[in-house]
Amino acid sequence: MDAFNQYPELRRLADLRDAGWLFMPTCDANGDVIKVTGLRPWPEGVADALHVGSQTDAGALRMDHTGGLLWQRDGTVADVVGALLALPAPSDPLAPRLVRGTAPKLWTPR
Repeated sequence: MDAFNQYPELRRLADLRDAGWLFMPTCDANGDVIKVTGLRPWPEGVADALHVGSQTDAGALRMDHTGGLLWQRDGTVADVVGALLALPAPSDPLAPRLVRGTAPKLWTPR
């Protein structure tokens, strides 16, 4: 069976990859993937980050160059990736710019 058919959420991650995201898997001692972390740096000094632990455990955030938290979403992979794909580019007038707090140094949702 095709992985995209078995796990439709993978298609959404592929959409992010096609939009310029970089991904790094974290594997356990047996070589099994236990989480996937993604990053999309923007020229404006802003970065988007994504963490996927399972189909129902995902989180994303956008931070500025000082570590200020501009946007955050937690939920299922489908919900979080959908929100990331809808998030305007930092240069867009509708992009979030108000710092809501400080992004964690080693960000891991929940």
